[in-house]
Amino acid sequence: MTDVAERGDASDLARFRRLVTWTIAATSVLILIGGIVRVSDSGLGCGAAGSGTQGWPLCEGGVVPAATSESIIEFSHRIAAGIVALLIVAMVWQAARKLRSHRALLRGSVGAGVLVFVQAGLGGLTVERGLEEELVAAHLGLAMLLIGLLLLLRRGASPAPRAAPPERTGTLRVVTTVAATLALATIVAGGYVAGTEKHGTPNAPAGGQAHVACGTGFSSASFPGCNGQFPGFGQTELADVQLTHRALMYLTAIAVFAMVALALSQRVSPRAFGLAGLLLVGQIVLGAVNVWAGKHAGLIVGHLALGTMLWSTIVYAGATLLPASAHSPERLGGRRAARAAAA
Repeated sequence: MTDVAERGDASDLARFRRLVTWTIAATSVLILIGGIVRVSDSGLGCGAAGSGTQGWPLCEGGVVPAATSESIIEFSHRIAAGIVALLIVAMVWQAARKLRSHRALLRGSVGAGVLVFVQAGLGGLTVERGLEEELVAAHLGLAMLLIGLLLLLRRGASPAPRAAPPERTGTLRVVTTVAATLALATIVAGGYVAGTEKHGTPNAPAGGQAHVACGTGFSSASFPGCNGQFPGFGQTELADVQLTHRALMYLTAIAVFAMVALALSQRVSPRAFGLAGLLLVGQIVLGAVNVWAGKHAGLIVGHLALGTMLWSTIVYAGATLLPASAHSPERLGGRRAARAAAA
């Protein structure tokens, strides 16, 4: 009977893992569509600031958008958000019905549910307030926290072997946590930079704001310099916003490279650590090209996508250092052998 219960528990965990995996994929698509909303000036495509319920949750006062491209793009973002919300509701339902013994999975699923509905409310407030910088940054930050939590839940429901002993990876865990924290702060600062652009608002600047505050053109004067100065703080408020984003990126780079070096020295096997280092290099290069080339929609969306991948990879790398909630085949086999020996 115990074997049947263990197989049933493993089956429920496998279904939960698949559901979480689909939710992670849907959340990633949602973030990407959010980037497209930004560069297409569609943030207020369903209604101007102060339009109340006519602009959110309705779209131009209706259930479906009008025939303008901006309203359709904005509405597609809301549809994607609705799909993510439904998937998370399904996660909570599955965890509550079948995985009550796995308290961390149940609590994490409920936490994801709270996050997604807070995120939806924040999205509505962001529209109502005309895409204020702080709200744009917070909206992006919450999306990253959500996908990070989903990755932790995916690990928690994994039948992977046990993590390395804590005494062996204690320092690596601390450095990975620091790297993840700094990466999140860098992304939030990037969201604030994006917010200064006022994409899709009536007062959107023609030449951009913090994104180009340090200059453009393929020259070290604009990156890593700022209008020919390094580091360049104190020139203008917008330049300081851009430079804060860069400073956090430099700190993230130090932390990630330290994380990779520690993982190699301690012979920690997950490839996510090495991948994080490669993604970081690519993100720095893409960020530099983003500055040098000025405002280019493809580069902006690519920068967001790569940043999301970097954050997710760091979180996943850290998650591999944590013990899995599920029973691995090896552990199940060991239990059966022990019971047979006892008999």
